[in-house]
Amino acid sequence: MINEHERVVLTTPVPSEGLEAGDVGTIVHAYTDGRAYEVEFVTLEGKTAAVVTVEASQIRQISSNEIPHARELAVK
Repeated sequence: MINEHERVVLTTPVPSEGLEAGDVGTIVHAYTDGRAYEVEFVTLEGKTAAVVTVEASQIRQISSNEIPHARELAVK
């Protein structure tokens, strides 16, 4: 199970929020069963871009040899 405040990587796009696979977010709530999470995605300036509920299969933990990649957020 992934814990609150851990960074995660989105594995599937969330088109309704302009999010793409590979976007990095932070767990803000982990549901008790570990099957779903609330994840916050922020811009590089620290503004919240989206807070979404995702299933565990839609995210993964980051690994120590990854680096973030910047892209422009699609306007909703």
